[in-house]
Amino acid sequence: MTQPATAQPAGSRRREVPASTYRLQVTADFTLDDAAAVAGYLADLGVTHAYSSPLLRSAAGSTHGYDTVDHAHIDEPRGGRAGLDRFVSALHERGLGLVLDLVPNHMGVSDPAESAWWWDLLQHGRESAHADAFDVDWDFGGGRIRIPVLGSADDVAQLEVVDGELRYYDNRFPIAPGTGAGTPQEVHDRQHYELVDWRRADDQLNYRRFFAINTLAGLRVEDRDVFRATHALVVQLVENGAVDALRIDHPDGLADPKGYLELLAEATGDRWTVVEKILEPGEELPESWKTAGTTGYDALAEVDDVLVDPAGESAVTALDTELAGGRVDYAELVHDCKREVTDGMLGSEVARLHRIVGDLPGVPDEQVTEGLAELLAGFPVYRSYLPDGREHLDATVAAVKRRRPDLTAAVDALHPLLGSAGTELATRFEQTSGPVMAKGVEDSAYYRWSRFVALNEVGGDPARFGSTVEQFHAAQQHRQEVKPASMTTLSTHDTKRSEDVRARLAVLAEVPSEWAGLVRGWLGRHPLADRPLAHLVWQNLVGAWPLSRERAHAYVEKAAREAGTSTTWTNPVQEFEDQLHALVDAAFDDATTHAEIERFVARIAPFGWSNSLSQKLLQLTIPGVPDVYQGSELWDFSLVDPDNRRPVDYALRRDLLARLDGGWVPPVDETGAAKLLVVSRTLRHRRDAPEAWSGYTPVPARGPAADSVVAFDRGGVVTVATRRPVHLAETGWGDTAVGSRTGAWRDLLTGSRLVSDSGGIRLSELCAQLPVALLVRD
Repeated sequence: MTQPATAQPAGSRRREVPASTYRLQVTADFTLDDAAAVAGYLADLGVTHAYSSPLLRSAAGSTHGYDTVDHAHIDEPRGGRAGLDRFVSALHERGLGLVLDLVPNHMGVSDPAESAWWWDLLQHGRESAHADAFDVDWDFGGGRIRIPVLGSADDVAQLEVVDGELRYYDNRFPIAPGTGAGTPQEVHDRQHYELVDWRRADDQLNYRRFFAINTLAGLRVEDRDVFRATHALVVQLVENGAVDALRIDHPDGLADPKGYLELLAEATGDRWTVVEKILEPGEELPESWKTAGTTGYDALAEVDDVLVDPAGESAVTALDTELAGGRVDYAELVHDCKREVTDGMLGSEVARLHRIVGDLPGVPDEQVTEGLAELLAGFPVYRSYLPDGREHLDATVAAVKRRRPDLTAAVDALHPLLGSAGTELATRFEQTSGPVMAKGVEDSAYYRWSRFVALNEVGGDPARFGSTVEQFHAAQQHRQEVKPASMTTLSTHDTKRSEDVRARLAVLAEVPSEWAGLVRGWLGRHPLADRPLAHLVWQNLVGAWPLSRERAHAYVEKAAREAGTSTTWTNPVQEFEDQLHALVDAAFDDATTHAEIERFVARIAPFGWSNSLSQKLLQLTIPGVPDVYQGSELWDFSLVDPDNRRPVDYALRRDLLARLDGGWVPPVDETGAAKLLVVSRTLRHRRDAPEAWSGYTPVPARGPAADSVVAFDRGGVVTVATRRPVHLAETGWGDTAVGSRTGAWRDLLTGSRLVSDSGGIRLSELCAQLPVALLVRD
């Protein structure tokens, strides 16, 4: 029986690389003191580091912390500096360290009065002491920053001068020295900023934003003075031992990610640092980056894919084709979604690129804009990092010329300009391609293509329907060779649905005909003109069931507006949304539909639990530093944010962990205690026996069900996880065995002792209690 962790000497926490992390979303409702209160539980669970969401002062009411307004202070509603000190003290008492999430790309400016830098910029314009911190195209605005806050252009008449400030309803803006006389509109017209209709944000803004969020203004951390000013507190926290490692948010937005990471490594003494970088399949992080790796979306995709049965693809695709009225070309869908972004919400960024290009001899202006938009829409990865990644630009130019021969002259002229590393044009193109990809794919195409939404996840490729065990092993061997200290994850605050929802939905690939019959019946009883969206809704309802009516309504409204096919955020279509909400109500109120959902979920839930345990054990044991998202050590059937940021019941988790430590081997049931067993036993072993986690060797399986197991040896501990649970329930293991080494073994999960001969361990014996095992020599 594995004993719970006890307090360790402070020196033991300062390991170079965390053995594992536990993500905490620190908010005004779950403060640093609340986080301190769970430090003991985290130590007992087996993690070595807490991993906190951003803690610097953020916009009032922020629930996530990614809208920093002041880099010199810890956010007071989250607990302030005193709260951080108490949290760190609680961690250190238990031998734990702290990984801090850091936001270098942008600053929150929703309320100018909250951000001293932004306020000063609006008050003094180009002469502001902070003018170099923000990325503003002053010339395009006639020397003024355009702030898209007005309900309409006519709302300039609603401005007031109050207490030496310009007011627009609850919005406060500074008045430049010596310009306060006259009517409010006259005062406004003399400022270094221009308040404009919010609709002008799509094509007429002149400051860089985070994606298309007007209230997050881009920072120029490539300027060393800006870097020092924005990182002084964080560097201090690292130097005094409060912070041990860092997670960097959205490096793709930076002008020079490589240079930034070098500055950060120099300032923090090469602390373990991972970057929130989404890699497309086959893409690698630049070798020159000073980072241990990514935050793990690539690992998430690899783990998910191996648990999806490729045999279900044809039937699943046939249903999607039926509902869409024709076969969906995913690549074409992605292109079209990205063009909507370049022509819409990110039109201001494309226009800025065009201004930098200027006139191209012999190329009409409209073709320059069109050429830039097509290159952005066709870019196959989030961005290149010139001179690295030049091949992506070259391939995109060739593809655009094949697709749009009428743009050949434009893209040929743009090609050398966009490939000139370090120039303003090339850098801004790199900074723009990422937001186009994110908004076009993650926040649009993923909501439009509902073929199999378990695969519509950040970092994944929905067009790739599952993978083989051999492909999984190859990916992990590569991970061990290239980035063995990269983070791995399954759920984050940004995932479209939690790991357990995806694990349950993966079962649909094994029962596609049964699923298709249910969907047709539901669409017949509760028709929705947007049938693909209806299919997305039904999948998510079944994946997260049972969930409250309120959660279901909130999800479908967000999903429909993100999809943008029948309603949008900026122009909601009330009639359609009423029909959509009626569909949700039918899941709860229509007796036949409700009963069918209940029966189907009861049928597939055990298979989903099996997938969840396999998924979790794989993620925790493949090469890398595993992260556990808050609360996901038990079943967590959450959908996209803010659903995935709901409070966590730590008292329940403590009680269940105590029972496990008393010798209880739980059944695989609705309590989720089996998952807590997997998480705690694996994390403790990773913490206590790091020497057993230094390699990766596939372990062969033989027998009729050999394709239903994934097994590998990390150098002293062997992971065994099952896949295709529906198929396995029908066939059984038979005489399938895993491994070939003779000797005695102990399963760290159940405590069972097993003996293998030259034929290996029989899986019917090994997986008698749980569908997974973690073996060590006994």
